[in-house]
Amino acid sequence: MHAVRIFPGCSGSFTARSVLIRQFRQRTISSFPAGQLVRQFRQNATPKDAAAVVVGAGPAGIAVVGNLLEQIKDDGKIVWVDEQFQGGRINKFYREVPGNTAVKLFVDYAEALKPFQHILNTAHKPNAITALEKLPQSGTCSLSYAGDMLNLLTAGLRQHPRIHTVEGKANSAHLDPQSKRWTLTTTSESSLTTSPLVVYCTGAFPSTTPLPPSSPPTIPLDTALTPSILSTTIPRDQPFTIGVIGGSHSAILVLMNLYKLTTTSHPLLKIKWFTRHPTLRYAVQKDGYIQYDNTGLKGKAAEFGRTQLDGDVLLNSDAGKFITRIDCSEGKEKEWALLEKELKDCQGVVQAVGYIPAPIPEVRVGDGKEVVKLGKDARTGAFYAEDGEKKPIGLFGAGIAFPEEVDTPEGEREYAVGMWKFMKFLKRVVPEWVEGSRA
Repeated sequence: MHAVRIFPGCSGSFTARSVLIRQFRQRTISSFPAGQLVRQFRQNATPKDAAAVVVGAGPAGIAVVGNLLEQIKDDGKIVWVDEQFQGGRINKFYREVPGNTAVKLFVDYAEALKPFQHILNTAHKPNAITALEKLPQSGTCSLSYAGDMLNLLTAGLRQHPRIHTVEGKANSAHLDPQSKRWTLTTTSESSLTTSPLVVYCTGAFPSTTPLPPSSPPTIPLDTALTPSILSTTIPRDQPFTIGVIGGSHSAILVLMNLYKLTTTSHPLLKIKWFTRHPTLRYAVQKDGYIQYDNTGLKGKAAEFGRTQLDGDVLLNSDAGKFITRIDCSEGKEKEWALLEKELKDCQGVVQAVGYIPAPIPEVRVGDGKEVVKLGKDARTGAFYAEDGEKKPIGLFGAGIAFPEEVDTPEGEREYAVGMWKFMKFLKRVVPEWVEGSRA
C-alpha cells in the first residue's frame, strides 16, 4: 500500500490503521478453540422470516443482539446486519483513545447477559475479559481493551445457531401495515427478510461546521484522536500551527495529544484553541450519583483539563507554552471573525464539535410511494411516523445515534452515552419491544 500524506514533510501513512486492525483481529481469533471460526464465518441463506433484525455491530448492536437472544423464545431467528462485524468505530478509529469509563463497567457489560456469559465461559484464556479483570477496576483504560472485548463477544454471537449475520448495509425498510411486518433489503445478495421487529444501532460520526474560505486543510477528528497516526500526519522538522475547535471531551483529548507531540517529536508545533467556554465542566461524584455524568470531563481528559487548560491555569501551565486559547464566547458573528482572522496563520484545523447520527435507510409504509418521516421517543427507543399517531411501529433505535434521554437529579435532561448505559437501557426496554412485536 502507498503512503497517504496529508501535509508536506509528513513521513507516515494510514497503513498504520490497518496494522492496528490486524493486531486486534488476531487477538480475537486466538481466544476461541480451533475449528470454531469455520462455523463462525460460514454464510447460509438469509432467513425469509426472522423474529428480529438488528442493523449495526458496535457496542449497542452487540448488546441488542444479546438481549434479544434472552427475550425471544421458541427458536426465533435473529438477522444481524453489519459491514464488518469488528466492534464498530471503537475498533476502527478509537483504540488509542483513553476511556472515561471505569474498567468495572466494561466487565459488567460483558457479564450482563446469559448469552455473553456462555461466550466468556467457553473462550480460551487469557482473553479480552481476563485482560480487563487484571486492571484496577475503579480506574480507566484505553478503549483498545473495550474493543477487544467487543470482538470477543461478536465472534461468540456469530457462532450462535439462532443468529444469522449479513455482511453489508441496510438499503431500505418497508412496513406492511396489515401484517405489521418489515421487509428489509441489504447490499448483500439474497438478503431480503421480513420481521415484526427492526432495531437500528447505526452509530454516529464526527460532525463539522462551515469554516471561512481561507481556512487551512482539515485534519479529521478520528485522526487527531489516534496519536500513532496523528504524529505522522504533520511535519516534525518545520513550524506548524494547528487550530482546534471545540471545548468538550473530544477537543480536550485532541489538545492533549497535540501537546504530547510538542514535548516529544514535534517541538515546532503550535496550537490555537477556539472555544466558547474558557472554563471547563467536569463530572462530579455526588452522594449516590454523578453530576454532569454525560456532559462533564472524566478520566485523563479531566486531569489534563484541570492541570493544563482550565481558565487561568493555561496562562502558567506547560501546555500554555504551546497552546493559545481563542475566546469565542461573544456570539456567532464574533466567532466567525475570529476564525477568519486566526485560522489564516494555521496549516491545519481539527473540528471537535460533536457527533451526528449516521443516515438510516429510507422507510416506506403501505404502497411504498412516499418516504415516511420518522419521529422518535428517546425514553423507549421507539420510532413512529410523524404524520400519524405516536404509536410504535416495530422500529427502534439504540446506541450513540439514538441514546436514551434521562433526567438528572438537578432537573436537567441529558443523553446517556456509554456501553454500560446502553446495556442498562436495553435490559429495560427490549422486553417491551419483544412483547409488542408479538401483538
